[in-house]
Amino acid sequence: MPTTPCRSCRSPRPPRMYLCGNCWSQLPAAARRALNRKDSRAIARLRELHTQLDAGVPLSEIQVTP
Repeated sequence: MPTTPCRSCRSPRPPRMYLCGNCWSQLPAAARRALNRKDSRAIARLRELHTQLDAGVPLSEIQVTP
């Protein structure tokens, strides 16, 4: 199964995961909870994550709207 690079560290990440396990564990718990929610705002939260990653925000400081 092909892998996609993690948007944060560029190491391989599992399919259907936003980040690799190491980077995911560095996110604040509130951000992880928000990103795990599957509702009509899920794509907007993912965009928030990507915007902050692209801006160089440290993983431990990322905030995602619940």
